[in-house]
Amino acid sequence: MSLSRSFLVVSTALVVGCSVSPPATSSSPRAAAVSSATPEATAIGIEILRRGGNAIDAAVAVSLALGVSEPAGSGIGGQVFVLLHEPGKPAVVINGSTRAPSSIPAGVTGNDLTGRRASTVPSAVAVLDVAHRRFGSGKLSWSELVSPAADLAERGVKMGPFRKAALRRYAPNGFGDRWPALSSTLREIASGGAQAFYRGDLARAIAKDMAENGGWITYDDLANFPEPPVQAALQGSYRGYTVHTLPPPAAGWVVLQALNMLEQAPLDELTSEGGQIDWMATALRTAHGARMNEPVGDGIEHGDRLLRHTSKEEAVRLHNERLAERRESSGETTHFSIVDGDGLMVTVTQSINNYFGAKVAHPGLGFLYNDYMREFVRGDADHAFALAPNALPFSSMSATILSKDGKAVFGVGSPGSRRIVSAVVQVTSNWVDQDMGLEAAVAAPRIHVVPETQRLFVETAFAPPTLSPALLLSLERRGFRIVTPHTSLDRKGLSPYFGGIHAVSVTPTGPRAAADPRRDGVGTVLLLPATGS
Repeated sequence: MSLSRSFLVVSTALVVGCSVSPPATSSSPRAAAVSSATPEATAIGIEILRRGGNAIDAAVAVSLALGVSEPAGSGIGGQVFVLLHEPGKPAVVINGSTRAPSSIPAGVTGNDLTGRRASTVPSAVAVLDVAHRRFGSGKLSWSELVSPAADLAERGVKMGPFRKAALRRYAPNGFGDRWPALSSTLREIASGGAQAFYRGDLARAIAKDMAENGGWITYDDLANFPEPPVQAALQGSYRGYTVHTLPPPAAGWVVLQALNMLEQAPLDELTSEGGQIDWMATALRTAHGARMNEPVGDGIEHGDRLLRHTSKEEAVRLHNERLAERRESSGETTHFSIVDGDGLMVTVTQSINNYFGAKVAHPGLGFLYNDYMREFVRGDADHAFALAPNALPFSSMSATILSKDGKAVFGVGSPGSRRIVSAVVQVTSNWVDQDMGLEAAVAAPRIHVVPETQRLFVETAFAPPTLSPALLLSLERRGFRIVTPHTSLDRKGLSPYFGGIHAVSVTPTGPRAAADPRRDGVGTVLLLPATGS
């Protein structure tokens, strides 16, 4: 067998690389795939699958491992949204929105939302508990899924280039490379279950830390945190695929609206660079603008608005309208995707909001607090995301699965605040419309639109002079101002500003996994024993 430099076959029949698939055979082997933002988390997920766990078991372990190995993006102090699709069953979401504390004072200003006061009540541990209890294989205990992250925190992580750069830029004082306090916290959660975090000594320690440092989260907020609901996924369609995505307060509906608009484009136009950028810029400008002008805080109170925004008729009506967006934040997040040997696909987006959240860690428990309190709207009590006790914050999370004939075939998601929507839409279109392989679809250059200023952000590979003069003139006449962002985190012309896609797909020859080259992630495929062997 010849081996390319992008993957390696080892004695355990493990295939590793940024984008890999098992070899084609007349009868494709059973296989599973994991793609996440760190090699450590991906390896842990693969090990759980190798031991007989399903995609949800692996997701619990990967989620916690990412909180250790990529602390800038997520952790047990944040929130987690899970989208899962079992063959032949409706896709469902575990809605992991955090909540504002119940006792926030009146008249809160932006200056108040620093340190511990920036944190909403974390949902992560509760979400993972629901996932394990309701959708896990039953073959692996809760402790077996939590312990690998505790071990990782104890022995430490060798940070990759992206994570090192993020530490230098956003955490100049550093967070070390070993986290013994976090390891002890995770071991307590492993032995005591989720209730250890919400009702046990950990909850009391969190409440004490908040009270002593001016924070607003109380023991009652933790003890009364509601079980994250399991909901039907938001559903649409795109060129013959069924699209499953996150319901409000997340931003899946914005992805659906953008895809609805792209579906109007002739395929030959989407396969030319000029046509692709033209249609994509228009779709993203309209969808992002609609979101900011008519926000959808939940699917009950704003049900009519949600149905209108996600209809094909609305996409046609909005195609040529130019809507204004209120703001653009610099949020950070992480995402991973998993498919197991039985076709269960899971895509998970999780976050502590901005890089390193509130930039404050619990001094004894070792986890970072989130800063989702900054995602509420202040001074407008009627806004869908108005700051209020127990309210759900604005979120751009857009984990998405495409299925055909009842089977999941493509799972995708990204970090990056509003760029999440832009990244998910573009990689989906690359895979469906451009017929790109998974790795190429993830690695292709991207754009992002900010309608309030008409700025069209383009990655270096799309930037002038690459764009033709005719296309530039066309975009400028339609009001776009082209900007090419550069940061210290850029690598080889690719910028993490445009997201961090971690995707899986299922092909006739087996599953594939692709990690975004803009980050430190790894995609891995595991060959499994045949059923019954």
